[in-house]
Amino acid sequence: MNPKFLKSTLLMLTFICLINSAIAGIHTAATTSPQKTDYKFKGKISRKVLENYLDRSITMQRMLTGEGNFDDNLRMIKNIGAKFIGRAVCQWGGEADLLKNFEQEKQLAARVHQVDPDIILQACIFEIVTPEIEKVPVPEWAFKALSLPVEKRNFRYSDILYADGRMNKHWGNSGVPDISRSETKLLFYFLAASYIDAGIEGIHFGQVELMNKNDKNLDHYAQVLDLIRGYAAKHARRKMLICDSHVPSGGFVREGKLLMDFHSFPLRILETPEKPEEAILKVGHSDALFNRSKGGITPSGWTCEHLPYLAELDNFGASKSPGKPVGDIYVWGYDEISWFAKQSDQYRRDWLHHAYNWLAKADPNGFLEMPGSRQTTKLTNKKWYDANNRSAAVPNGHGDEDTIRDIWAKGRTSADLTKN
Repeated sequence: MNPKFLKSTLLMLTFICLINSAIAGIHTAATTSPQKTDYKFKGKISRKVLENYLDRSITMQRMLTGEGNFDDNLRMIKNIGAKFIGRAVCQWGGEADLLKNFEQEKQLAARVHQVDPDIILQACIFEIVTPEIEKVPVPEWAFKALSLPVEKRNFRYSDILYADGRMNKHWGNSGVPDISRSETKLLFYFLAASYIDAGIEGIHFGQVELMNKNDKNLDHYAQVLDLIRGYAAKHARRKMLICDSHVPSGGFVREGKLLMDFHSFPLRILETPEKPEEAILKVGHSDALFNRSKGGITPSGWTCEHLPYLAELDNFGASKSPGKPVGDIYVWGYDEISWFAKQSDQYRRDWLHHAYNWLAKADPNGFLEMPGSRQTTKLTNKKWYDANNRSAAVPNGHGDEDTIRDIWAKGRTSADLTKN
């Protein structure tokens, strides 16, 4: 063979190999590089996108109604990469301020969405109504939505409560709504539509099992949720509303269909008496939701054996023996967030890592809702927990935001998720 021809052939083959190697390298980089997390939905939400939101959830109680330093809270949300802001509107009674609050919520929600339009802001429609509701006029559009005669009047407190007097003084001088009553449906529709108009895309419906004593087949809850979702389909930012509630029984399922888009419940933290002030998580403790979230067909149309859920550090008051191991739902005599807030900086940060990874392994359907801002009970010098780094804006900040950011950056994929 001609030596010159052989040399040129070898050079050509080498060049082709280099080109193929480069192409393969580009393909490998494209397929192995981390993909951007998907937070897109419209009208319906896939399980994957829903779980992406739940995995970046944080409680920011009353953020849109004036609690805390809004600017610093917004800075923290951006810093840590939060996507689901729980209890951003958390109105417990105080209905006389509703109309004023709707305006403020709309303005502040717009500011949040300027920073990150993917963020879901959550409001709450709780298991309480007070006599103040009689100061709020019923809009004409609410009557029409429920096919009720249009009247010029305010809401009627007594018509929202249980007619037989059950739980009418459950919250001191205030009571629990009965979802089977037309006035309650009217109120819930009015609240939900008003929140949607303010830019809210999630609503937590509180302790629904207190409000359905006359709705065992869930017909009334299904009706009002259908009406609310119908309004969202026309008026919400992304044409849907993501609903959840506290479900000690595991969830509301009617004719095989789940009423909520996801479930939620307190963590139910187990104190360790042999280690003062320390506590762990355990499947089966109290009424914790671990491995108990019911499944079915979701409002978005996909089917699951267990609906994804959030587990949160709840606030509900202290026991009569704060600081002592009293068991049940209390943690060393405190509610969950108060116990957490009073721990040392290092213990809190270690515990968040523990809780996040434990839940991912024990029940991958569950997601830890990080504590961001929440009221506490019977703490000597602080009546509120803020995860914010300490600064002039938030001098009582607990400084946990960087830990939350680091946990999320590492993600659930780092845990050994052997349980399906």
